[in-house]
Parts: sequence; C-alpha cells; structure tokens
Amino acid sequence: MMRTLFILIASLLSCVAMAQNDTQIIEQISAASAKITTLECDFVQTKHLKILDNRLVSRGKMYYSQPDKLRWEYVTPYSYIFIMNQNQILLKNSSRADVIDVNQNKIFKDISRLMMNSIMGDMLKDNTTFEISMASTKGGYTATLIPIKREMKQMWTKLVLLFDAESLGVKRMEMHEKSGDCTIIELENVKINRAINSTLFNLQ
Repeated sequence: MMRTLFILIASLLSCVAMAQNDTQIIEQISAASAKITTLECDFVQTKHLKILDNRLVSRGKMYYSQPDKLRWEYVTPYSYIFIMNQNQILLKNSSRADVIDVNQNKIFKDISRLMMNSIMGDMLKDNTTFEISMASTKGGYTATLIPIKREMKQMWTKLVLLFDAESLGVKRMEMHEKSGDCTIIELENVKINRAINSTLFNLQ
C-alpha cells in the first residue's frame, strides 16, 4: 500500500517537474490547478512480476476534494481504502481499520504534505525530488523521472509518466522497481469539478 501511495505522489509531483521545463506549461498547469475543486476517476493497476510470467491486475477509484480530502480505493480483486481528511488518515481493509494523526507520524505527515501541495501547485519550484527528461509523443508528453532522494532510490529505478496534451493531466504511470518488477497505473473516466458525496471522506 505504501508503494502505491508513493506512486500517486509521484504522479502529482511529475506535473511539477514537467512545468519547470516550460514557462507556458507552468502557466497552463497553474491555471488548471486553480480551477480544480474536485476530481474523480477510475484506475487500473497492473503489476508485472519479474520472477513470474503473469500480471496482477486490480481496479479502483480515486476522489479528491479541495483543499485536503483524498480517497484512494481498491475495489477488485480485494478491498483496501486510503482516506485523507485534513490531519487524519484512514487505512482500512476487510478486517482492520486504523486512523492515524499525521501530526504524530512523520511519514504520513510528509505524504499528506506532498499530496496536497502537489495538487494545489505549491511545489513548482521544487527540483530536488527527481531528475527529469521530457519527450513529446503523439497526443501528449512523456516524462522520465529518476529519483534523487535516498528513500525513493531504494524503491525505484525510474518513473515514466504519460500526460494528455489537452488537459495536461496524467493518463498513465509506470513505476520501475529495483527488483525488476514494474507497476502500471492507468487513469480512466476522469471527472473534474463535479459534486462528490462528502461521506466518501468519512474516517469510519
């Protein structure tokens, strides 16, 4: 679960990294971020294991509500929910639920800060997380991110992200691990600024 959360953080941070390479895109991303009050999408996560000739596929939904509410939920083949609501985080599976005060836990405090700052576009000047190379592709842009920080280097060799040229949103994320495994997340049915039921962010 923690690795998946870092994937989500990386996808958000990648918008920051991309913006630093082009003034026009900085302006576009900042303008788009300022208009986002809610975001909802489906995701498909595919895990490719180096030692096995098969794939592990899971599906779920993500919800975001400004300024500090986030729900990342696996629906199939298992149930797992991550909810962030202000200064608290809920981790819940079929048999257990834990509520964490982010102010009392450095790891989760960093996670929540990165997520919210990235979504709101407050990290546009941060170039200490990844080394980035950009390429134009048909219908969008591809960013290759090489981790700089030690804790990220221990997990990943690189992240590859595909952006939609029109919306500047992330459509696909690849996480390449040191073990040789690769996780791919594809975002589908993205909906922006539609009403979201506030109960989805309840910590119960």
